[in-house]
Amino acid sequence: MNLTCRLSRGLIASGLAFSLLAPISASAQQSPEAALPLPLDEVRMFTEALERIRRAYVEDIDDRTLLENAIRGMLSGLDPHSAYMAGNDYEALQETTSGEFGGLGVEVGREDGYIKIIAPIDDTPADRAGIQSGDFIIAIDNQPVRELLPEEAANRMRGEPGTEVTVTISREGVEPFDVTIVREVISIASVRSMMLEDGYAYLRVSQFRVNTGDEVVEEIESLYEEHGELKGMVMDLRNNPGGVLQASVKVVDAFIDDGQIVYTKGRMEGNDLNFDATINTIAPDIPLVVLINNGSASASEIVAGALQDHGRAIIMGTQSFGKGSVQSVLPLDDKRAIKLTTSRYYTPSGRSIQAQGIVPDIEVDDAFVTRRSRSVAQYNESDLQGHLENEAGTEEVESNEEMREALISAEEVLVTDYPLNEALNVLKGINAFKPRNPVGSASTFAQRED
Repeated sequence: MNLTCRLSRGLIASGLAFSLLAPISASAQQSPEAALPLPLDEVRMFTEALERIRRAYVEDIDDRTLLENAIRGMLSGLDPHSAYMAGNDYEALQETTSGEFGGLGVEVGREDGYIKIIAPIDDTPADRAGIQSGDFIIAIDNQPVRELLPEEAANRMRGEPGTEVTVTISREGVEPFDVTIVREVISIASVRSMMLEDGYAYLRVSQFRVNTGDEVVEEIESLYEEHGELKGMVMDLRNNPGGVLQASVKVVDAFIDDGQIVYTKGRMEGNDLNFDATINTIAPDIPLVVLINNGSASASEIVAGALQDHGRAIIMGTQSFGKGSVQSVLPLDDKRAIKLTTSRYYTPSGRSIQAQGIVPDIEVDDAFVTRRSRSVAQYNESDLQGHLENEAGTEEVESNEEMREALISAEEVLVTDYPLNEALNVLKGINAFKPRNPVGSASTFAQRED
């Protein structure tokens, strides 16, 4: 079975599709359920409708178009992720996910007949234009998109790099507004990192491409080499729309060395899959906080759910998107195929994420925090005339100065990214409870004086 997840052309302009390419085996095609007779009355009604359209429609329309529209309609009525793929759509579907594609850089889905933004991808035209997770696209170049499929909306947004497209956005609490975006060829680095403070690392995973799992491992190795032992790490999966299943498995495997990561269940033979951790774990002990939000979908939810079930990470943020299904690509001929939802995936504890999402251990909404100004001067012991010097001398003073500089840096994070700052505080709290002196050392307290 080919387990490679690939990009759907219909979503290339908009982002990543989470699809498990699973060719149907001969035994599955000949299953008893597949051999059930067709309901004759309904088949007669279908052929009657087809014939009436052919004869009475205001314009001539060929049979192939009618039948393709019928297939497309059958799939669109199932769920937002099943679709009919033909021509360029199917050709692109067969290309391996490379992380480079043309368009705006958003993942889109469908809700109540409208095109919904699941998440903008980091540093893409849509992201820079201020498109947000949860926005609805109600028109593209002044053409309404009501009842349009995500793939069809993506086709309208695609175009030559450097050309413009105008999308009309509906956002809660705001009047609909237009955003004009210049198309680009988008090349995305799916993993990046930085140090928040001494010992505390930040790891951003913006999507799950074929090599994302390896990139996470390499990034952690680089952090070890440059900064030594880490006190904690924040892994940021906010607005990560998902991607390749195997990449999400490898990311989880970097933090646990035993147990189940994810499994899938479907009706057909070959759709029940199981993925377990291996001993190839690079960070089994680093205190870990994972940030998620409503834009975290699919493979992101696999990672968050597995780490949560294993008690390996604290999940913070807001409830995730809730895409817990797997799509298989079933070829019809050399140029056409259907992308069909064939199974659901489950976290190690047996939870289905579908339409539920991952509920964070600690809920933290996006917010801006303003530092309160001090109207009255404040003094410390060190400001008093004749104060006693610290026994540790200047080295301790220099150390305290470094700590103050780190706190200033943390304040910048607080103002620009409140959930990230809260995640950092949680990691500090974990380390604060680690014993700094041997257990039972009474002298630690005996020498304290007020």
